[in-house]
Parts: sequence; structure tokens; C-alpha cells
Amino acid sequence: MDDMDSEWARKGATLSDKSAREEFGLTQDEIHRAAQAGILQYRVASMHGNPWLRLLRREVEALVKKKHGSNYLKDRQMKTELTRVNRELKRLKVEVAELEERKAMLIATLGK
Repeated sequence: MDDMDSEWARKGATLSDKSAREEFGLTQDEIHRAAQAGILQYRVASMHGNPWLRLLRREVEALVKKKHGSNYLKDRQMKTELTRVNRELKRLKVEVAELEERKAMLIATLGK
């Protein structure tokens, strides 16, 4: 496996065209034009018969930086990270509530 293939296989190094649209505010047209111009490398993938593009994250970030500036890129990355943190906090709150409920049940059972 050469360096280029290893990047495609590395966790977090790629993202889908849908994720690129959501995370970086790109349009599908911008992604296709950049791919046709050779700015973005891509691989076609399919799930349940629905095709999508796998893109290299570093190339998408470079495209966004060139198109909108580094401040825009940093802002989008921070918003994405904030969304991830909030999602994780929500998940953990649910888990803590379930554990507290289980703890109360165990204490009640021990008290009998």
C-alpha cells in the first residue's frame, strides 16, 4: 500500500460529499466542479444502491480555505466540533440518567 492508498484507508482522512456539504458549507456543484478540475480527488462509493463520493478531507479543507479564507474554515471547524461535543454531552446525560435509575433500583432492592 503506497502513501496515497494509505491516506484513503486512514480513519478520519476521508469524508463523503454530503459531509463536506454539511461541515464546510460547500454545494454539490462546487464539489463536482472541483473534482472535474482535478482539485479534489474522489472515489465513487455506494451504499444500498445509492452512490456517493469519498473525498480526501485535507483537499476539501484546502478548497474551502482557498475559496472562503482560513477564518471561515476555522469557524466551520469549530461549529462542527461544538455540534459533536453537544451530541456527546446529550448522550452522556441519557447514560447517567439510566445509571442513576439502575442505582436507585439496586438500592431499593438491597433495602428490602
